Amino acid sequence: MPRPFPRSLLTDLFQAAVRAADPAACMQRHLPRPPKGRTLVIGAGKAAAAMARAVEEHWPGELSGLVVTRYGHGVPCERIEVVEAAHPVPDEAGRAAAARILAVVHGLTSDDLVLVLISGGGSALLALPFDGITLAEKQQMNRALLKSGASISEMNCVRKHLSAIKGGRLAAAAWPARLLTLVISDVPGDDPAVVASGPTVADPTTCADALAILQHYRIAVPPPVDDLLRSGLSETPKPGDVCFAHGETRVIATAQGSLAAAAEAARAAGVTPLILGDAIEGEAREVAKVMAGMARSCAQHGVPTRPPCVLLSGGETTVTVKGQGRGGRNAEFLLALAVALDGAAGIHALAGDTDGIDGTEDNAGAILAPDSLQRAKSLGIDAQARLADNDGYGFFAALNDLVVTGPTRTNVNDFRAIYIEPNSR
Repeated sequence: MPRPFPRSLLTDLFQAAVRAADPAACMQRHLPRPPKGRTLVIGAGKAAAAMARAVEEHWPGELSGLVVTRYGHGVPCERIEVVEAAHPVPDEAGRAAAARILAVVHGLTSDDLVLVLISGGGSALLALPFDGITLAEKQQMNRALLKSGASISEMNCVRKHLSAIKGGRLAAAAWPARLLTLVISDVPGDDPAVVASGPTVADPTTCADALAILQHYRIAVPPPVDDLLRSGLSETPKPGDVCFAHGETRVIATAQGSLAAAAEAARAAGVTPLILGDAIEGEAREVAKVMAGMARSCAQHGVPTRPPCVLLSGGETTVTVKGQGRGGRNAEFLLALAVALDGAAGIHALAGDTDGIDGTEDNAGAILAPDSLQRAKSLGIDAQARLADNDGYGFFAALNDLVVTGPTRTNVNDFRAIYIEPNSR
């Protein structure tokens, strides 16, 4: 029996968004000519292994290198070594890989080329603490930041100033070689200095900024971390530093590109798409309230567009964790949307992370239908209580409405689609 049209449509749009950011589709046209000297490939992120394989498939000359990706996100490569490590909290495998990457770029010349493959997740995977900071202290800071509600830009500002490799330090180590950094962006605004904490990009933020962020979110700071930030010894290379003179950075895949691909797929299905934005941030449950209001307006008034239509958006919401439940920000968004819509007729939604992993769970996201609350109630599940406990995963798992893709090996962050059927008033 075929799936209902709204569910299949939403799934198709999500798949179109992911395909648009596949390294196999977007890498080749950005590769340069081989240099006079060596070509070294290094990288980090959830897409790093797939990016490395795309380089191997299209590179005509000598090649070697090392990339680190999340456990389960590796792919076979012949000339580039692939190491897997932990995300979002770093582990020893990530620390060791980062140390090796920093070591292999030393001693290069201006005739050499370093291809740097960067994607979301690289901040945790390139976990090389600054001198005087332990891996355990880095792990403690990561866990606290992830629960705090801080934005990705704020988290990465702190991470840069506790790292021996991020915030432009990798570029400094590779000088005077030519650097070409190819970025698959998972951050609102697509700033390369934020993606994976910008290991080859000048950092305009300061140690004082990092301290202010930690104080704002009332995060307990280990004494060695506090001392380091107050001393200013871990200040990062700034714009204009000579270490960036031979570097170029290209953003090759973005959330906007994936939203555009989903919009085209919607039009092909006879549905009007409206892209609300590719850089939406804020608490997941608050964003859900706003989007519920927009969906109701479409259904009731045909504003800002008439059904059948789909509201598309990307970016990275946050969750301030207070409960004991399971689930990432997409499940949290969708559960809050369900509560806000309260069973409104004809409104369906999908929210998922384009990397295939919502937070630390085994699902990419979930699907919401007009009868979701009713079905949950019949199972004795209170949506409001589950939301208060940050248990979006448990809610949608009970309804068999999780979206499970496995690792997609790319990452342009969150994808949200809200479909409003015709005659849904």
